[in-house]
Amino acid sequence: MRRALLLIAGALAACGCGGSGDGLAPAAEPARSPPLGERPVGRVVPVGHKPEGLAFDRRTGLLAVALTRPDRLALVDGRGGRTVRRVALPGAARHLALARPGGPVLVPAEDADRLLAVSLPGGRLQSTRVGRQPHAVVASGGRYFVGNERDRSVSVVEAGREVRRIDAPVGPGGLAATRGGVVAVVGVRERAIEALKDGSLTPHGRIPVGLGPTHVVARGRRFFVVDTRGNGLIEILLDPLRVHRRTHLEGAPYGIAYDPNRRRFWVTLTGSNRVAELTDRRVLRTFPTVRQPNSVAVDPESGRVFVASRKDGVLQLFDPPPYVR
Repeated sequence: MRRALLLIAGALAACGCGGSGDGLAPAAEPARSPPLGERPVGRVVPVGHKPEGLAFDRRTGLLAVALTRPDRLALVDGRGGRTVRRVALPGAARHLALARPGGPVLVPAEDADRLLAVSLPGGRLQSTRVGRQPHAVVASGGRYFVGNERDRSVSVVEAGREVRRIDAPVGPGGLAATRGGVVAVVGVRERAIEALKDGSLTPHGRIPVGLGPTHVVARGRRFFVVDTRGNGLIEILLDPLRVHRRTHLEGAPYGIAYDPNRRRFWVTLTGSNRVAELTDRRVLRTFPTVRQPNSVAVDPESGRVFVASRKDGVLQLFDPPPYVR
C-alpha cells in the first residue's frame, strides 16, 4: 500500500498539472458541496460570514470561529451556541489553534502576514509579523510554529517575536505536534510531510504523502494526514518517518479534529455534507452536516462536535450518541 501511494504521488508530481511554473500541481481544495439532502443533526445557529477555522477551549467552554467581511473572531458559548464576543482582526484567517487550555487562540491572519494571539475570554490581541500568507499554526515546546504558504517556510515564534524561519515543503499548510516534541508540516503543493524537533529545530525526515494532502493532527507519536484529493486518512509513523496505513474516506475529506478522551477522529466530507467518526483503523459512522463543512472541532470533555458552514454562515452543534458495534 505504501509503495503504491508513493508511486502515484510521484507520477502526479512529474506531470506538473496546473502548477505555477514549478512543476507542481495546485493545492487540493474542499469539494464544492451540493445542496443539503438531509437535515443536519443537532442544532444549527447563525455565527457570521463564511466561518472557517474552529478551536475549542475546554477550560473556558468557548469555541473560537474565524469570520470574514469584516474579519473577526467570534467567541461562542460551546453549550448553548450563543456568540458572547466578537473580536476585530487585522486580516482574514482560515485556520485556528489553541496555544494551551485557557488560551490564547492562535490566529494566522493570512492577508496581514501576522500571527495573532487572542486571549480568552477577554479577546485582547498580541500581534507578531511572520512570513507571507500564514495559513496554519501549532504550539509546541513553548513556541508557536506558523506555516507560511507563500514563503515555503515555517516561522518559529517565541515570546511574541519571530526567532527563526525554517524552509518547509512547498505550500506549507496543516501543522501538528506530538507530546514528544515533534512538529509536522504538510506541504500541500509538494504533497509531502516534514517533521522537525521543536527544541533543536533539526529535521526529523521528509516523505511524500497522499495525492492531495491538506490537514494533519497528532495522536501519541503518530500523525494523521487528511488526503483531500485522494479520499483518505493517512497514518504516519516516526523513527523513521513513514506511511503506515490508509483509511478510505469518500467525499473529499477536509477538516479534521481529534478527541483524545474517546480516541476518535472527526473528518468532514465536503463532497457529501457529512462528517465521519473514525478510529485509527476504520470509519465507524457518518452524520449529516450543514452545507460546505470545511471545519470541525470537538469538546474532549463532553464529546460535542462543532461543524462550520462556510456556505451558509452557520454553526452546527451535536452530541453523538455512544457508538454501538
